[in-house]
Amino acid sequence: MAGKLHINRMVRRELHSSRAVASAATATATAGFLLWLALETVLDAAGQQAFIARPLDAARWITGAAGAASPSLLTAAGALLGAAGMMFLVLAAAPGRRSRHALGSPRAAVVADSEVIAAAISRTAWRVAGIAPAQVSTTVGSRAVSVTVRPTSGIPVDADAVKTAVEVELARYALRRRMRSGVHVTTKGALGQ
Repeated sequence: MAGKLHINRMVRRELHSSRAVASAATATATAGFLLWLALETVLDAAGQQAFIARPLDAARWITGAAGAASPSLLTAAGALLGAAGMMFLVLAAAPGRRSRHALGSPRAAVVADSEVIAAAISRTAWRVAGIAPAQVSTTVGSRAVSVTVRPTSGIPVDADAVKTAVEVELARYALRRRMRSGVHVTTKGALGQ
């Protein structure tokens, strides 16, 4: 049981990106602001000249600038600050997902990059279709696989056979997250093989 938990932890670590950089940047900015505020407060209490600006003077200046600014400028500034706040909220709350997928294995943590899975599925598709490798492109998303086949001009491709082969190939990987597959055969063919 402990081994399974360890494997699941390793897979999760490989599938999700760290939020350490965003957290460190936010903490550094917050700490810098608080240190400035503390420095200005100490300088003001000691009767010394402000390092940048006294906090009360800065607050009055912002209030006065807001009263003198046009409504469209205030709206744009508010929208910009709101967008920045939403970005930080999403960075903090949403898990960072890498373009990788966990393959089913009871004994080991097996993770494959989306590009590796796409290449293997493309190889299966072009072999079944009997066309050149350059005539197949595959994209692997978080929940779907999309295969585009460009047949050789005048030679039809059995889309159902390709779709079945793609689904069998996906099933072989025993992905932990079920993925839909789609095969699209273009009407515009390629010249020669």
